[in-house]
Amino acid sequence: MELRCRSRRAALRALVQAALAGSLAFAALGPAVAATLEASVKAAYLYKFTGFVEWPPRAFAATDTPIVIGVVDAPEVLAELEPVLVGRSIHGRPLRARRVIPGETLEGVHMLYVPAPDRLPSAWLASADAQPLLLVTDQPGGLASGGMLNFLLHEGRVRFEASPPAAERAGIRLSARLLAVAERVVP
Repeated sequence: MELRCRSRRAALRALVQAALAGSLAFAALGPAVAATLEASVKAAYLYKFTGFVEWPPRAFAATDTPIVIGVVDAPEVLAELEPVLVGRSIHGRPLRARRVIPGETLEGVHMLYVPAPDRLPSAWLASADAQPLLLVTDQPGGLASGGMLNFLLHEGRVRFEASPPAAERAGIRLSARLLAVAERVVP
């Protein structure tokens, strides 16, 4: 039990470090550097989120099925995320990143990063509601458009907000530790 607590403390510490990395003021950097750094911070968050999310057993075909993070319309985030996930695992499951094109099947995807869900076909997003899929958005009002976690730029820093009820409707549980470091939690 002590080892498990240490592991969780280490994971929480890593999430806080990712949040601190997001503390860099992007406005002070050149636009290209700022965009790359922002994509890198968001990729780090996506990776760290996986350790603080509990999917139902039905989300996985087998005990060794990887956790797949799908990325829609954000090639810069995908490019930063892929090398971060190499050789990593969470909860005994390997991690994978995958580019997802709107309209294709979301089968096998466990987390979906969609920067602007309001620009996607609603029928496609409705199909996402039929499975335990953690939807991470990146726009003002992202939680209102179905997001469970939503990135915010607050005073030049990457932060996130969370909607536990939206996650619960999909059968996903967000850790209290994740919620504790969220900028805002929507009841």
